Amino acid sequence: MSFYLKGVHIPHFKNTTNLSAVKMTAPKYVSIPTSMHIGAPATPIVKVGDSVKTGTLIAEQNGYISSPVYSSISGTVTEISDMLLSNGKTAPIITIESDGEMSVDESISVPVVNNKEDLIAAIKKSGIVGLGGAGFPTYVKFDTDKPINELIINCAECEPYITSDSVTIVDRIDDIVYAIDILTKYIKIDKIIFGIEKNKQAAVNTIKTAFKDRSNVEIKTLPTLYPQGAEKVLIYHTTKKVVKIGELPIDIGCVVSNSSTIAEIGNYLKTGMPLIERCITVDGNIVKEPKNVIVPIGTPLEEVFEFCGGFTDEPKKVLYGGPMMGIAVPYLTVPVLKNTNAILAFNRTEAKVAKTTACIKCGGCVNACPFGINPVTATKALKTEDLDGLERSGVELCMSCGCCSFVCPAKRPIVQNNKIAKETLFELRKKEAKV
Repeated sequence: MSFYLKGVHIPHFKNTTNLSAVKMTAPKYVSIPTSMHIGAPATPIVKVGDSVKTGTLIAEQNGYISSPVYSSISGTVTEISDMLLSNGKTAPIITIESDGEMSVDESISVPVVNNKEDLIAAIKKSGIVGLGGAGFPTYVKFDTDKPINELIINCAECEPYITSDSVTIVDRIDDIVYAIDILTKYIKIDKIIFGIEKNKQAAVNTIKTAFKDRSNVEIKTLPTLYPQGAEKVLIYHTTKKVVKIGELPIDIGCVVSNSSTIAEIGNYLKTGMPLIERCITVDGNIVKEPKNVIVPIGTPLEEVFEFCGGFTDEPKKVLYGGPMMGIAVPYLTVPVLKNTNAILAFNRTEAKVAKTTACIKCGGCVNACPFGINPVTATKALKTEDLDGLERSGVELCMSCGCCSFVCPAKRPIVQNNKIAKETLFELRKKEAKV
């Protein structure tokens, strides 16, 4: 396996770089899915008609890879129904009508942490998941007996438009410092590495000032190259270590956590308030007032856009996340999730679909891919369900970053083909194992 770890230079459009986050007013209602994380959906423990407050537990963790869910507003549960998720699965969604008061649940209290077990239990109870997009339950990463040589704080934020992480660093550096102090007090971590692209100077300066006397903290300013923030790419560029196929970062002594995730850990350990809100970037070429906004989880996107002045034109495409790896939403009533870091809206001009032509075998997709995957080989092997060919193509490493599609002169649907090829590879392996 070769790790070329290349990438692409993309326009940044960081329109909200210098805008501190503003707190949104209480929405009329929230619709909170019980599955906003990798793993099993949480189990609802409230019923229609129940009164809840900000921070009230409304769905319990269901299994080791799962995460509890809390109410982000005070009000009344009006509906519990099933929601179709972006992965094609369904999970319960709990709708709460706001009473406009944002009253805090009386049970909220600062967690008592005296050892590693207490710390893991606290992070588990907080409902914090990876806020960079993956949504992996955070406590699981630290619940390990394997040595943590490097805790890598992902500050790269390499997608266009998104600035919520870098703004969080500047606005909430005290929470980040507090979290790292507690983590390193109770968990043996040899080194803390902040991996951040060099174009985020305000965040870089904030980190340097906060940790100037820490010998175990290193700040690595990285080239502004997409997808710098991808886990395996960031690990390589900060440590020169390679996560091989079948390995997890902890297998090579690394834990990667997003900067906003670390800030939330600090906030929970200081206040006892679980994860109930997100700082998100609201932008796009038709958003009247682009902002970084602190939004209650479950708020409908339409209310967030209204808070930012609404649209200057009819939206043609609205995304969760950035334009490279973001997911298009079907309607504006879908909610802000735990792992939503941005919502972007574009009109017909920006959202137009380019005409696809035949592949010219230029090799641009292979050269741009961080892992040197060969999509042409993968597509050819997919047509004949050639297991060996799919394995040789390296498509198993595909993380759908979109570098290949970005550089393709023929505008081929390479990311989509890779996803199908990857799924086919796994299915063919299952069949072979049964023979």
